[in-house]
Amino acid sequence: MRPKPVRAVGTNIVLIAVTIAVLVPFLWMLSLAFTPADRAFAASDLIPSSPTMTNFATALTSGGLGRAMLNSTAVAVIVVITNCLFASMAGYAFAKLRFRGDTIVFGVLISTAMIPVSVTLIPLFLITKGIPFAGGNDILGAGGTGLLNSIGGLALPYLVVPLNIFLSRQYFLEFPDELAEAARTDGAGELRIFFQIYLPLAKPLLATLGVFAFTGIWDDFLWPLVITNTDAMNTVQLALAKFLTSGNVQYGPVMAGAVLVTVPVLLVFAFNQRAFISGLADGGIKG
Repeated sequence: MRPKPVRAVGTNIVLIAVTIAVLVPFLWMLSLAFTPADRAFAASDLIPSSPTMTNFATALTSGGLGRAMLNSTAVAVIVVITNCLFASMAGYAFAKLRFRGDTIVFGVLISTAMIPVSVTLIPLFLITKGIPFAGGNDILGAGGTGLLNSIGGLALPYLVVPLNIFLSRQYFLEFPDELAEAARTDGAGELRIFFQIYLPLAKPLLATLGVFAFTGIWDDFLWPLVITNTDAMNTVQLALAKFLTSGNVQYGPVMAGAVLVTVPVLLVFAFNQRAFISGLADGGIKG
């Protein structure tokens, strides 16, 4: 057996190598974002000798990334709110309430998470198109475009994600039932028990659901590509893709756009880091 210091050095070398492998693409992205277009592939150093903000201006204006970020932010706010509210309520119901067939319903619900996204695209498209009274539709959902090419349509498949219901159930299983029983003895209803007793204790869970919901919708490319058909409804991933498919790839604006798109994700994670890790540990490991 090798001495512990030797093993520790070997472990550190591996960790440093992995860290460098992960960080180099991000550092190259940052470098290219601040590099003038005519020196995009001429610079040999990682730090640009003459940094410029032109790439960011190009990405936000000619590339339409500014409008796309507003669209993605609006969709993300809706999705985060609905997942934190409805997924936590559903998870509480499966964890603390007993009703006939609850195990079967929960199993069926979670099994839907295993279905490939490509399989559900056409049904989701038809449902979105057939929403009654939306986009010129009548009461039967015919005659118009429903929620296609709209913020509501972009958010619809992500309003309540089965994985978030699973995490919520596992989290609430850790809470003692005596809290609810004491509240019921005092005459409290289930909604009051949930909102005034359990939910205030579930801040780590809400942070976890929020991070998952935000990153899920922020990084989505396929669903926005299917239901939007105008530049005004582009999301951030579609806006970035247009730089690569325009026939004249502009690497500087692409990397500047990638930096701008990455910043909100990092901020969301940074502000929720402690609660996010605590929520995963409580809901995933203990559950």
